[in-house]
This record gives sequence, structure tokens and C-alpha cells, in this order.
Amino acid sequence: MLETVRTAWRIKELRQRILFTLAMFIVFRAGSAIPVPGVDPARLAQFFEGDTIFGFMNIIGGDNLSRFTIFALGIMPYINASIIMNLLTLVIPKFKEWSQEGPEGRKKLSQLTRYGTVVIAIIQGLALSFFIADMAVINKSMLSYVIIVISLTAGTAFLMWMGELITEKGIGNGISLLIFAGIVAGFPVGVTQVVEQVRHGLVRPYLVLVVLVLMLALIVCIIGLDQGQRRISVQYSKRIVGRRMYGGQATHIPMKVNQSGVIPVIFASVILTFPQTMAKFIDHPFAQQLAVSLEWGSALSTILYVIMIIAFAYFYTAVQFDPFQVAGNIKKYGGFIPGLRPGKPTADYLGKVTNRLTTVGAISLAFIAVFPMILQGATGMSVIFTGTGLIIVVGVVLETVKQIESHMLIRSYKGFMK
Repeated sequence: MLETVRTAWRIKELRQRILFTLAMFIVFRAGSAIPVPGVDPARLAQFFEGDTIFGFMNIIGGDNLSRFTIFALGIMPYINASIIMNLLTLVIPKFKEWSQEGPEGRKKLSQLTRYGTVVIAIIQGLALSFFIADMAVINKSMLSYVIIVISLTAGTAFLMWMGELITEKGIGNGISLLIFAGIVAGFPVGVTQVVEQVRHGLVRPYLVLVVLVLMLALIVCIIGLDQGQRRISVQYSKRIVGRRMYGGQATHIPMKVNQSGVIPVIFASVILTFPQTMAKFIDHPFAQQLAVSLEWGSALSTILYVIMIIAFAYFYTAVQFDPFQVAGNIKKYGGFIPGLRPGKPTADYLGKVTNRLTTVGAISLAFIAVFPMILQGATGMSVIFTGTGLIIVVGVVLETVKQIESHMLIRSYKGFMK
């Protein structure tokens, strides 16, 4: 593997892409030290402690929200805009038409996603300024709030531009890498907390080793879930078009075990923590009891979390994969699955396989998401990464390694895995 790394570094274009990506990481961390003008972040630090929806956004954003920097909103508005555009593509014929037009159509959808990101960032910036950060605003004039909202929106727009720049000139998916950088930025703090717990006798040293082994095993499970797929054989008949003969070859459809990725975990986390966050603002016994019942790690919270992850996994897979469309494309190009007739029988078979894979993937995803919580509750030790963070980090690393390998394979070099 070290030889592979040295070989990759000797390729000029690949070296430039890696260095560019690292330079963007430095810019990201530098921006994370620039506070929003007119706000005292010290007054906000206590609010973002815990497991509210803002605590989740703070983890994803690399602790920028609690310190109220210009990157406080992070890249979440872009993710929300992308998800909304994906859903609108299914219900708006014009968007669906653009998605099928190739690069030009995708360019139009990308432009709308950017506009949507700015709109969502403005809305979130207004909500954050007037309802959350209001206690920390030094000068409560309208101009101060306008400056705060503009600063937050500009920070998100800059991150969106930087993510697209990394995708174009760096290595890997830029948006995913920025989320990765934000999560990994909290690693030193997590390690420090564990060391302090051991030093003060709150955690036994052997427990740290046990947790480390279990987390490594969990990483292996995440890799298996990310890479796992079922390949369905497809045979294409020979056909003559003009004077040329096409088809006659065998291929396969790679159906991933976890087609929805980390989206179900993010959706479940946001939706589950939203009522708890809102309940904290309501001065009523029932609301306060609800907030306590939904605290992260409680029995009710964990059960609802698992149910939501499984439900969203089924929903997002149904949105992403249409067995009738795939069956239609296979039939259109003269293909068939051995032993099945083209058309509806093929679609029914693909739907059945998808449901089985989704069941395995959803249950595995739910287990991976809640396992660090169970581990932290059983040992009393601070777990450095949450399940969501660990899935994102491992997924981004695997995706980036694949891109590096593809660059090397083009030049006939060996990759990381033989």
C-alpha cells in the first residue's frame, strides 16, 4: 500500500489534485475561525451542548455552529436543496425531462439547486438569528441582524462553491469531503475527552481497548455494507442495425445492499431531534416531559430512531430505484434476465430483490447508527464518532480511494487493492 501511495504521489496530475484538496481543507478550517460580526459566541456554547437538532448540525458542521462562525450553517442547506430537487424531479415533468437530457439538463438542475441553497440558507439564517442567537446579539438593531444573515448565507454559498471546485479540480466529491473535514475536526477533542476520563479514573484503560476493537469491527461492517451488492445477470440478444451486429454479450445489474446511503440516518436524526428541540422552548410540564423522554440514548428515542431509519431506507430506495423503468430499459435494448420474460415479470423480480436487499441494508444501517450510543451508555466513555459520523467518514474515504484508483488505473498502475 505504501508503494501505491508513493506511485500516486509521482503522478503529477494526481499530486496536484491531492494538494489542491488539502489546500481547500486549510481554507475551510481557516474560515471556521472567523466569527460572525455582532454576536458573542460564548453565550451560545451552552445551548448547543446536548443532542438537539442544532447539536446534530454542529457535529456535521465541524463545531462551527456552537462558535457561530461564518460557516455556522455549514453545507446542510445545500444537502437539503439537493434532496428537495431529487424529490421534485419525480413529480414535476419538466425537471424529469431535464434529468434525462444529459449534461445540459443536469446543468440546469444544478443551477436551480444552487438558487435553492441560497434561499434555504437565508431562511435558516433568519431563524437562527432571531430565535436562537438573539440572546447573543450584541447590538439588537435591524442592521446587525441583516449583517448576521448575510454573513451566514455568504458562508454557505462559499462552501458550496468550494465543494464544487474540489469536485472539479481536486480528488473526490467536494461536498462529501467538506462534511468529512467537519466531522474529523472534532477527533482531537474526542481523544482529549477520553484521555481525561482515563486520567481521572472515570474509565478503566482496558475499556478503551475494548471500545477501540469494537469500533474497528463496526468500521469493517460499514465497509461491507457500503461495498455489498447483488449482481443480477442480464443477457443481450444479437440484433442487426444497418450493416452492423450489436448485442450478444452478457452483463449484470449491480444492486447495492444499501442503496440509500446515509440519507435515512440523517433524516431520522433531524426529525427525531426536532420535537425535542421545540419542546425545550415551551414552558409547560408536558413539553418538558416530552423533551426528557426524547433525550438521545433513552429507550423511546432509540426505538423511534431505529423505526425511522428503516422506514426512510425503504422510502428513499423506492424513490431512487424504479424496477419498472429498469425492466423497460432492459427490454428496450433487447436484453433479458435468464429464466424471466421481459416486461412485468422482470420488474416484479427486480422489485422483490430490491425489497430483500433493502430489509438487510436498513436493519444493518439502524444497528450501525445506534451501536455507538449503546456502547457509550454501557461503558460511560465518550465515543469519538457517532454512528452517523462514522458512516459518513468511512463512505467518503472509500469513495475518494476509488477515485484515486481510477486515476492510477488509467495510467496502468496498481491500486490500493489487488
